[in-house]
Amino acid sequence: MNGSITPSRARLDAKRLVALHERERRHYAQANPHSQALAQRAAQHLMFGVPLHWMNDWSTPFPLHVAEACGARLRDVDGHEYVDFCLGDTGAMFGHSPQAVADAITRQARHGYTAMLPGEDGVWVAEELARRFGLPFWQFALSASDANRFAIRWARALTGRDQLLIFNGCYHGTVDDVFVDLIDGEPRTRDSLLGQVADLTLHTRCIEFNDLAALENALMDGRVACLLAEPAMTNIGMVLPDPGFWEQAQALCRRFGTLLLIDETHTISSGPNGYSRASGLTPDMLVLGKPIGGGVPCAVYGFTEDVARRAEAAKRAAPPGHSGIGTTLTANLITMAAMRATLADVMTAAAYERMFQLANHLATGLRAVIARHQLPWCVTQVGARTEFQFTPDPPRSGSEAMHILDAALEQIIHLYLLNRGLVITPFHNMMLVCPDTTPTDVSRLIAVFEEFVCAVVETPDTAARASN
Repeated sequence: MNGSITPSRARLDAKRLVALHERERRHYAQANPHSQALAQRAAQHLMFGVPLHWMNDWSTPFPLHVAEACGARLRDVDGHEYVDFCLGDTGAMFGHSPQAVADAITRQARHGYTAMLPGEDGVWVAEELARRFGLPFWQFALSASDANRFAIRWARALTGRDQLLIFNGCYHGTVDDVFVDLIDGEPRTRDSLLGQVADLTLHTRCIEFNDLAALENALMDGRVACLLAEPAMTNIGMVLPDPGFWEQAQALCRRFGTLLLIDETHTISSGPNGYSRASGLTPDMLVLGKPIGGGVPCAVYGFTEDVARRAEAAKRAAPPGHSGIGTTLTANLITMAAMRATLADVMTAAAYERMFQLANHLATGLRAVIARHQLPWCVTQVGARTEFQFTPDPPRSGSEAMHILDAALEQIIHLYLLNRGLVITPFHNMMLVCPDTTPTDVSRLIAVFEEFVCAVVETPDTAARASN
């Protein structure tokens, strides 16, 4: 193989890729005049031309503007309909605007949005969270970022320890403490952070996922307040735990008095009780965000009884004043109504059973395409979440997952799919199915994925020319 060809692109024709990308960009621009006009207007008053600069991370020449999102479908301002396998990057994992949630929000809107006082919905939600996830005490936040941030603060307060431990390549929202990367074996504050003044490595340790020896070494001095982790990494591509990893990791945490804080914001795709309960993991604290309110901004974090009592004692012992935990609109009446409806009527065992069937169909179909065309790629799955990755073997760590990312190739694939009415997540190659997704939708995604592969894979003639 030509040494200039990256492993992810083996068997792909470089010239075909470039030509295809140019055609797809032209097609998108021609097909979306109303989105383009809105982008031009937005540039006058929105920084970067979008409400949040992340919205520029899509593969499109200018942002696609949405008119409506319902179930598994999006409709843009130019009238095109899409099957949505991104689902708001998990926020709409159970479909856009589930009827039960929409009805609950409508009812509550007539009786107040926020009062900074508790209501019956909050009590019901806490009871249901305890039943589902096995942790008896809960608190609320407006986002998983906030929930993780607050949980870390509680962990440090009740343990009296300053150090946080994370896995390289992790993502836990916009929590300052987690933006530490492992570079050549050394932790470094992430270069891309804006306005960062503190050296995050003073209080955050970073190791590779699935590395038990490194975990023991990081914990053994007794200074780590908590290990914050997803049970399977999902935001650098997907990285699954080795068999037995979490059993041994949890034992190490207990041995050294470190709290285990599990972030299930993405891995709630594993089932109605989350990845942890399905796999026998028993964290000290657990965070859920994004889809827990059907797409309404909210999050929850739970505690074991021991951790909750220690947290309460730490708060009582602290001087009067702001704890650094909580925001005014947290646990407002609208979000509590949305969470109750989601847990009661949307996030059901039957919904997950359907989603798993669809995700298995998708993963099986993608693997078949990859095998037929002898591509050095693989497919990884966590319940209703599926991803194809540019490596023959699934990565075992954040560093391995980072090494195989090919942003340029991702952009071409994503735009090709979008131009054919299929939307997947703009970050790496993640796809979600929801209860409203149909088997026909999944079959179409598989078929169009294969059409892309056929359009860019080397023929015997092009392979021969490339080797000369």
